[in-house]
Amino acid sequence: MKRVFLYLSLFIVNFIYAQSAEKAAPILASNDEQQASVSSSANESHLVNMKQLTFGGDNAEAYFSFDGKKLSFQTNNPGFGLKCDQIYYMVIDEAEDNKIYQPMPVSNGEGRTTCAFYLPGDKKILYASTFKNGKECPVEPPKNTGKYLWPIYSSFDIYISDEHGKLLKQLVNSPGYDAEATVSPKGDKIVFTSTRNGDLDLYIMDIDGKNVKQLTHDLGYDGGAFFSPDGTKLVFRASRPQGKDTVEYKELLAQGLVAPVNMELFTMNVDGSNMKQITHLGKANWAPFYHPSGKKIIFSSNHHSQKGYDFQLWMINEDGSGLEQITTESNFNAFPMFSPDGKKLVFSSNRNNGGTHDTNLFIADWKE
Repeated sequence: MKRVFLYLSLFIVNFIYAQSAEKAAPILASNDEQQASVSSSANESHLVNMKQLTFGGDNAEAYFSFDGKKLSFQTNNPGFGLKCDQIYYMVIDEAEDNKIYQPMPVSNGEGRTTCAFYLPGDKKILYASTFKNGKECPVEPPKNTGKYLWPIYSSFDIYISDEHGKLLKQLVNSPGYDAEATVSPKGDKIVFTSTRNGDLDLYIMDIDGKNVKQLTHDLGYDGGAFFSPDGTKLVFRASRPQGKDTVEYKELLAQGLVAPVNMELFTMNVDGSNMKQITHLGKANWAPFYHPSGKKIIFSSNHHSQKGYDFQLWMINEDGSGLEQITTESNFNAFPMFSPDGKKLVFSSNRNNGGTHDTNLFIADWKE
C-alpha cells in the first residue's frame, strides 16, 4: 500500500488527501488567471514541459488509466471538505495547470482510503478502504515516540468502484491489512500487500480476486509492488530487519505500526521466483516503477541526504548499476509512474507550494 508523509520519510499513506461525499463535476479553465505553470530545473534534464495537476493539500499515488488519459489518486485536500485520504480521479488534459479544476470523487468519504488503480477498460477503480470499520478517520500513530511510524490499519480491505463512486465489489476480505494493490499492464493479475499470515508480504491474484498466491516469505515489510511493462516481473520495496531490529519490527507490527526508515528495492518474477535485491543504498528507498524499457527502475530515495527528509527521484539499472539522479527540486519527490506509452512521467512533489506543506501532483514529458 503504500503508502502516506511529511517529515523524515514523509511518504505513502498519510499525505494523500481525503474527499467529500458529494460528487462534483470538473470545472474547466476559461481565462488566464485560472492557469498556473511550473517548470523543471535545468538539472532535471529528463523532465520537459512540466505541468501541475493539483493545487492544495497532500496528493499522492497518482496512477494512469490504461489509455493514459486519466489518473486515479489519493487526496486529503481540505478544500474538498476532507479530513483524511480519499480517492479521486482526474482527466489529465483538463487538469493541467488549471487551479480551479475539480477532480471527481470515487470513494465514499468514509474511513481512510489508499492505493487506487484503474482496471482494464478504464471504467472501474480498485482501492483500499477502512470504511466498513467506521465512518470516521482511523486513529493516527503517536507522534511523540521519536520514531517515524506508518499505520498498518487491519481494517483496510480492497474494493472496486465505478468512476461515479458506486461500490461494485469487495475484492479482498480477509483478517488484517489488505492494501497496496496494483494491476498488471496485461490486465490479468493484481499484486497486493497483506498481513494475513502475520507478516507484511506480497500476494498475487487473478483480476477477479481468485487464485490468491503468497509471493514473499522473508520477515519484513514487502510492499509498493508494480509490474514490469510486459507483466512478467515485479519491483517492490522491502525492509529486512536483522538481529535486535527483528524484535522491534515484530513489536510495532503487533501494534499495527511499522518504522519505514530502512528499505531497499527488490525484483522477482510474478510467480515469486528469481528474487534479487537491486539497491544497497541504505536509508529509505521506495516507490519503485519500471522504466518503459523494462531494464531500468525509477524510485524515490533519501540515501544521499544528511537531513533524512530530502527525497529525490533516482533511476537505476535492473542489475543495480548506473544510478542516476532525476529530480533536484524541493525536498520531497515520490510516487513516479510512467504513462502506458512511456512518453510521460507523473509524480508527487512539494515543489511550487508557496512555502506551505502541500504535496501536489506533476506531469512532464519524459526525455531520454
